[in-house]
Amino acid sequence: MQIRFLGHAAFELSDGDTKVLIDPFLTGNPKAAVAAEDVEADAILLTHGHDDHFGDTESIARRTGAQLVAVVEIARELAAAGFENVHEPNMGGTVTFDWGWVRLVPAWHTSMTPKGTASVPTGLVVNMGGKTIYHLGDTALFSDMALPGKRDAIDVALVPIGGHYTMDRFDAVEACKLIGAKQVVPCHYNTFPLVDTDVQAFKADVEAAGAGEVVVLESGESHTP
Repeated sequence: MQIRFLGHAAFELSDGDTKVLIDPFLTGNPKAAVAAEDVEADAILLTHGHDDHFGDTESIARRTGAQLVAVVEIARELAAAGFENVHEPNMGGTVTFDWGWVRLVPAWHTSMTPKGTASVPTGLVVNMGGKTIYHLGDTALFSDMALPGKRDAIDVALVPIGGHYTMDRFDAVEACKLIGAKQVVPCHYNTFPLVDTDVQAFKADVEAAGAGEVVVLESGESHTP
């Protein structure tokens, strides 16, 4: 299974046959690795509704016919817009596919779609190709980050570190201690001035704490756990 960083908090997961996009904010993303019209997707998973995460969901889904997974309020907005392959779990719910599964878990943040639909934000625990990936979404530090790993060993955590809109790199170190992932990929940093941070200092702090191996990906780079 391969993880490709598409910039900001957007990722592509692939097992060689299936491509899953998470939070495909590409148009308007100065760090985007690819244009929205050039990506393929069998499924699109959303952590929440803010435009730097919801992004190009609708245009990509119309073109590809991708399955859509989002918390129920966002999912129903998508269904009302005419999308048919929509799954609407709520917090704690799991959706199973032939390629694996995704479960929605808590995140501490806010959420409203570009069309004005309010909902709770989520993290995503995704199992694909025998690996379990925890995308934290946008979140502050909170102690229940320890819980997903009690059910499924986390191979890779995708962790926001930029501060201002999410936890900063210092709180993100504490998050990594709670999560207990084997590897950590930082995201949601250096896209805009307000989320600029020192990713190499974050890497050094996490690894000094024994909280996982930090894999720093430039936009467009891939990692195989």
